Amino acid sequence: MRALRKPAPGPGLELQDIPRPGPGFREVLIRVMRTGLCGTDLHLAGWDDFAAAQLRPPMTLGHEFYGEIVELGAGVATEETTDEGDGDVLHLGQRVSVEGHITCGRCRNCRAGRRHLCIRTSSIGVNRDGAFADYVVVPARNVWPQDPLIDPDLGALFDPLGNAVHTALQSPLSGEDVLVTGAGPIGIMCAAIARHCGARNVVITDPSDYRLALAATTGAVTVNTADQDLRGVMAGLGMTEGFDVGMEVSGAAPAMRQMIEVCNHGAQIAMLGLPKAGYEIDWNQVITRMLTIKGVYGREMFDTWYKASFMLGSSQELREAVRGVITHRFTPEQWADAFEAARSGQCGKVIITWD
Repeated sequence: MRALRKPAPGPGLELQDIPRPGPGFREVLIRVMRTGLCGTDLHLAGWDDFAAAQLRPPMTLGHEFYGEIVELGAGVATEETTDEGDGDVLHLGQRVSVEGHITCGRCRNCRAGRRHLCIRTSSIGVNRDGAFADYVVVPARNVWPQDPLIDPDLGALFDPLGNAVHTALQSPLSGEDVLVTGAGPIGIMCAAIARHCGARNVVITDPSDYRLALAATTGAVTVNTADQDLRGVMAGLGMTEGFDVGMEVSGAAPAMRQMIEVCNHGAQIAMLGLPKAGYEIDWNQVITRMLTIKGVYGREMFDTWYKASFMLGSSQELREAVRGVITHRFTPEQWADAFEAARSGQCGKVIITWD
């Protein structure tokens, strides 16, 4: 099979021909149909400090994907091994997305049902072979069966969509004024979710006109922080106090500082964007305005997946807004062009089609 791999420590990747894997105990083999490029993949390909600390080559990359189950390993629950009427079993031909975080099941958080807080989490496409390949093996418990309503493109977006849902639902949104900083694919999905949940005003900021144009399709108000006054936009919207909810998705220090300045007293801020380095903020404002700042990572397993599925299933408008973040498509043989497009910043979500 084809597999896009990091063959050895250092920059670069190779599209190689390697043996197709087989599933082990309580694992499934998935024929990959779509994969999405993530910022993590760019770090791994470029071999920065993060990559050197996390990845042990040779390794196949890729963790955002959708595909079809083609083989079940021993111990996987099927219709033949469970009671009649069980609706959550796996079967051949099933179309699925996959939770990319594999948890230990032994630590305090795992045993308490908080698997997203596992202290020994490993990641598909980082710590074990991933989905930039024709086939990938994953634990059966990480598989998320998809409704036929979810096409391959939407299915490949469930990992970043889950990040957006996890971030957005940290706070009540109905009737609230919401600020999203960072108009990448996840920020755009955060804005779409806030509108879907009934927010009063949804404003998204970014210095890129290209990405703001994508964000505008969600119905959010867009602000280019390089040449627009955010407070002036707030005044034009009739906002007299400040934002009630903040979602920081950029990882940029100026964005976080501005968010603190324009949030109302008692506002709730969810931080998903990972900064390149530490930075200072005005803690006096955080304290005296009684702001709540919460870090968000990945998805709650599997409550976030249920909520994402329910929201998409209930709204064609939301499905189209999420699908709209896809701007580029490539074949596996065009992987270098795909990574170049993702690095350029002049893109939304970049998809590689394997089928």
